[in-house]
Amino acid sequence: MNYGYYRPRTTFVVMNLIIINVIMYVATVFAERFMIEHCALFYFGSPFFKWYQIVTYMFMHGGVWHIFFNMFSLYMFGTVIESMWGARKFLLYYMVCGIGAGLVNELSMYLQVLPIEDVRPLTMDAIDTIRRVNMTPTVGASGAVYGLLLAYGMMFPNNVLQFIFPPIALKAKWMVLIFGAIELLSGLTGTMGNVAHFAHLGGMLFGLVLILYWKKKNKLYT
Repeated sequence: MNYGYYRPRTTFVVMNLIIINVIMYVATVFAERFMIEHCALFYFGSPFFKWYQIVTYMFMHGGVWHIFFNMFSLYMFGTVIESMWGARKFLLYYMVCGIGAGLVNELSMYLQVLPIEDVRPLTMDAIDTIRRVNMTPTVGASGAVYGLLLAYGMMFPNNVLQFIFPPIALKAKWMVLIFGAIELLSGLTGTMGNVAHFAHLGGMLFGLVLILYWKKKNKLYT
């Protein structure tokens, strides 16, 4: 991809975020069960849920390609944004997007079990749904990365991003809209059910709210 004309060297926060993610991934390789049970994000009604998982989950990944694409995107978008905002503002934004993504994901799971939790007697389908929600861990920096994608698209809307596959070029603003629409459609239809689509949308939503707040206060670039 061509991420515009302004691409500095790896910045301090981005570099350290990548290091933490890699350390957490290596730890997961050697102690997968422990890391998943304690650091992945579970539904708040699950016996595995712990309050701090809303933070730790975004440093967990489910495979080599999962962490590679997230860290690649973090590097490509994050270095540009951190260079513009500075380390403190960038870290705040990244964490808000990641935590926001986790909260929206929790809400989406709650809405799955809400219509059936109080129905008695429970059907087998209802029991399976509740068990699946309670036992499904959410991992990955994707929610925070989608927030970075949104920020890039808002600050550099006309920068052209060139994809290798598929071989197409899009302005950043259109890519944000297309990716957001795909995630919304996929989440509503259940396409690729092993992907936390609403977490991705949550990262974009919280990022949008924070950027609009900073713009209103004239603090977007200060």
